Amino acid sequence: MLVLSRKIGERILIGDEIAVTVVRISQGTVRIGIEAPRNLSVVREEVVLSENSELMESQVKISLPQTVSFSNQTPTG
Repeated sequence: MLVLSRKIGERILIGDEIAVTVVRISQGTVRIGIEAPRNLSVVREEVVLSENSELMESQVKISLPQTVSFSNQTPTG
């Protein structure tokens, strides 16, 4: 991981097509702007994690049986 210090208005270039600009710095938060080609998806990590979690939950619900019945019979041996 590359760690850089930047001031408001300074940019970080990633390859030839992506630029990250520090827009604002306030208490505990940094606001950044990202310029990237439209065909490149730029999303917050927590959105992806939430979507993956919801997808996993829906897959578990689908794979679990809807009803479970138990017999009151005792095993004979």
